[in-house]
Amino acid sequence: METAHNLSLLKEYQAYLRVEKGLRPLTCEAYDSDLKTFAEFIEGRNGVLLTAAQQDVTAFLEHLRTHGIDQRSAARKLSCLRGFYKWLILDRRIHHDPTVNIESPKAWKVLPKSLAEPEVVEMLDRARLNAEHPQARATALRDRAILELLYAGGLRVSEVTALSTGDLALDLGRVQVRGKGDKERIVPLGRIAIEALEIYLREGRPHLARISSKRKKASAARQDATRLFLSIRGMPLTRQWVWHLVKIADSTASPHRLRHSCATHMVEHGADLRSVQLLLGHADISTTQVYTHLALGRLKEVHRQHHPRAMRRPAEVIELPVISAAAHRGLHLVSRASANEETA
Repeated sequence: METAHNLSLLKEYQAYLRVEKGLRPLTCEAYDSDLKTFAEFIEGRNGVLLTAAQQDVTAFLEHLRTHGIDQRSAARKLSCLRGFYKWLILDRRIHHDPTVNIESPKAWKVLPKSLAEPEVVEMLDRARLNAEHPQARATALRDRAILELLYAGGLRVSEVTALSTGDLALDLGRVQVRGKGDKERIVPLGRIAIEALEIYLREGRPHLARISSKRKKASAARQDATRLFLSIRGMPLTRQWVWHLVKIADSTASPHRLRHSCATHMVEHGADLRSVQLLLGHADISTTQVYTHLALGRLKEVHRQHHPRAMRRPAEVIELPVISAAAHRGLHLVSRASANEETA
């Protein structure tokens, strides 16, 4: 009985997340999985989601800890529970939030892993050579366009697979992207990425689209006719397929690592965090700030160049001969102020 009641409640919450919050299906599935884990735990304590108390939530977090769930995952599950019980309170189904005053597990900030610039250049150059081969197939043109787009725009893999031909404005050098929560943003593209997309649209995609129209019924063909990236069978590409494509291009890479590489390399070359935030579609600037830890070399260089006490200016440095006790002769750099004190 408890199980049926909990499942009915979770089904209603899923509808709320999809319809009213506008969350993407994958996000809704992740929330549903976390809530079902908590529901099973509550049922083991002879309870239901509506009657959960603070001690139940605390016991659940302890249960996760003892079963080896890392703090980052536990913090995500707690965040999911907070959203769920906030909805129940707003819907006037409960009067007390059991997640109130429960401290979130301390989660280490995991620095995103990125590729070095030479690694990215090498991978993209290989894709370009394959696409420029006289007998290059439509898939080689498509693969190059995908890799260039992932790195040039910092797109998520789900954003790439959801693109349609109407989202491109290559004459203006940009693409319209639908990110998390169906939020739209404009992403600028560089010359090389635009060139790769133009060649794919002109020489690669028409061939894949013809295959699609031959294999499908008219209604199904029309539904997928505008998808930007198509498979050899004329079907829209999946996230798993794009992930596989990137792995073939470079075994150490992934679509998300290319996204991190885009952001990291921009910060290293002097881009401000606000611009990177807008490019990646981060809702909170704190999410983008993690890239400053990956660009410490650039920050140190800026600090040395612009901070008045970061380094001595050449005009303030003179050379004085110094003879050491070991009869070693050399030149030591000392400040002009120190030199004046010694000669006074």
